[in-house]
Amino acid sequence: MTDALHTARLILRPPVPGDWDAFHDFMMSDRSTAFGSHKDLAKAFRSFAAELGHWQIFGYGMWAVTVRGDDTCIGLIGPWTPPDWPETEIGWMILSADIEGTGIATEAARASIKHAYDVLGWQTAVSYIAPGNARSIRLAEKLGAVLDPDAPRPAADTLVYRHPKPKDIA
Repeated sequence: MTDALHTARLILRPPVPGDWDAFHDFMMSDRSTAFGSHKDLAKAFRSFAAELGHWQIFGYGMWAVTVRGDDTCIGLIGPWTPPDWPETEIGWMILSADIEGTGIATEAARASIKHAYDVLGWQTAVSYIAPGNARSIRLAEKLGAVLDPDAPRPAADTLVYRHPKPKDIA
């Protein structure tokens, strides 16, 4: 298990129970409508427990994104491979509205994708995105991902964006 990833502005670390408050606040807000736990406390709790458990079971998972010098979790970004997922995914959710549009999600996602390919040995990576989630679609496209309409999906109404390998990005 890798302890943390470091970028120019960020530290990506495994999530900890203390990140629950930020996750809870996000899931109870209107910003979380693209996630199945939106405004449902029981589902939100189980979703957060799954984030922690994914790390315990697989030794990796979505990273808690923090700004250097501040350990507050502002997002969860990274490898996500529940057993019922058809492919290896790079997932993301930005918990703090204050950081939207700052490039932090892009920076964290790039580090996560590189880690998935270089350290975890992935041969492919996708991101599953709700059709109306314009910010996530823009992020996927900014990362070089392209819509793959023929890819298997975890739900019928999910878009699948396929990420290029970091070595294939010019």
